[in-house]
Amino acid sequence: MRYAVWLSVSLLLVSQLAMARDTTQDEREILRVEAALCDAFEAGNATALRRYLDETFTLTDSRGTVTDFAQNVAEVERREPRYEVFRNHSQKVRLYGDAAITTGITAVKGRANGAPFAADFQFTDTWVYRDGGWKMVASHASRLESKAPE
Repeated sequence: MRYAVWLSVSLLLVSQLAMARDTTQDEREILRVEAALCDAFEAGNATALRRYLDETFTLTDSRGTVTDFAQNVAEVERREPRYEVFRNHSQKVRLYGDAAITTGITAVKGRANGAPFAADFQFTDTWVYRDGGWKMVASHASRLESKAPE
């Protein structure tokens, strides 16, 4: 009887470990998808946005404007603004089971309505794991003050 209980508990633990995702792999995957989304904004690749953003996605920009999935895809399709640079750095990923938060800085440079722009934004991205992959469900960006030239 003890052997049967021990065997059952052991099998349960082994099956739970086998089903658990590798957190290091999840972190790498989220950072890979973050980079793919940056590339999508830079290249005007709306297909990538459709793949990696959840249909419930919302973005709160640095002015407090909230846009949804369709609005963000349409912006990328129009290429307005047009990004020459859209890159993340100083990223940190925190995992919470099937949810994750990524923080970091996005550096952008490009043209909006014909006028040049360049800025850095502190961002917080919210991720969920569903349908076998990580999807971004929300993002918030706050513009960082420009540093004075030295």
